[in-house]
Amino acid sequence: MTSKAQAPRNVIFNGDCIEVMQAFDSGTVDFILTDPPYVTRYRDRQGRKVANDDNGRWLRPAFREMHRILKDGGFAVSFYGWNKIDLFMDAWKAAGFRVVGHLVFRKRYASSARFLRYEHEQAYLLAKGNPVRPARPIPDVLDFPYSGNRLHPTQKPVEALAPLIEAFTQPGELVLDPFSGSGSTLAAAQQLGRDWTGIELDNGHYHTASKRLAARQHHRAAA
Repeated sequence: MTSKAQAPRNVIFNGDCIEVMQAFDSGTVDFILTDPPYVTRYRDRQGRKVANDDNGRWLRPAFREMHRILKDGGFAVSFYGWNKIDLFMDAWKAAGFRVVGHLVFRKRYASSARFLRYEHEQAYLLAKGNPVRPARPIPDVLDFPYSGNRLHPTQKPVEALAPLIEAFTQPGELVLDPFSGSGSTLAAAQQLGRDWTGIELDNGHYHTASKRLAARQHHRAAA
């Protein structure tokens, strides 16, 4: 039987996040910040899609693995699709997470308009066990600058993610994003002196994120 490994640091895996996380030791990740598919069959103006956005079969097993490998007393932040909140909440609670906060990311533009103009993103703050309350809690409403979505159809801006990593981790701790897309979470962690691990199913986005993190690392080293 193959023994599990400590969660690797400063690397991106190209593969299914459930399978990749199954190889990690329990309790080896300090913080999880992720933007999973919203299960909405999303297609942007250029026709780009998101892998596994057409089904929710992965939700329960993925969050079960996230809970297992997160340290006791650790936090996870997960974006979600508002119209599929029943599926997400079911997966979080089935995994063992406690819901301890809600975050709203304020946009200065509308990503789309139907019955309302959609000018925000949202995420839940999840806890494993009984974490220590931060000395200086950050606001639950944060600004969300426009990323341009050049690297990914649902690209999140580093500026919106960095305050979360800064609030819930210390330098040198490990930040995991199992749905890392173009690598925005990883770039924010790297920028703040945290270790990071990413997992991305789509081969194209995996290469985009790998090049992005390598370029940022080279820039930091040359500075």
